[in-house]
Amino acid sequence: MQPYEERLTAPRSWWLVSVLAGVAAGLTMLPLGTLPLLGGLVGGTALAAVLTSAYGAVRIRVVAGSLVAGDAKIPVTALGAAEPLDEAEARAWRTYKADPRAFMVLRSYIPTALRVEVTDPDDPTPYVYLSTRNPEGLAAALNAVRAA
Repeated sequence: MQPYEERLTAPRSWWLVSVLAGVAAGLTMLPLGTLPLLGGLVGGTALAAVLTSAYGAVRIRVVAGSLVAGDAKIPVTALGAAEPLDEAEARAWRTYKADPRAFMVLRSYIPTALRVEVTDPDDPTPYVYLSTRNPEGLAAALNAVRAA
């Protein structure tokens, strides 16, 4: 069995935006004095960094015969074919090809993805769309678990 684990972290540029948000928070406190300015700078930066970190905390794993994506845990037996998507296909499945019933773990800053059919007849979800930096590796892990 081939284990797989990935964390969809936010890009480095978003951390710069967190610092800039802290500077903006500090500048709004400037009329109140130096201490409030420093408090706004530290507090604003910390809050923006926590939000950025939380958004990037989504993990995709293949463990114990299941695909775990964020809060969802899907048995591999309920999944069909896995299709790795390049940038163009991933964009198409995020936009005009998308089905509103699909389960998506979507991160726009990750250009590639994996689309996995849901074969469970009791589940109205047609497919699972997962933003991933390694779609071939994730597909191979799912196939390895399915074969085991």
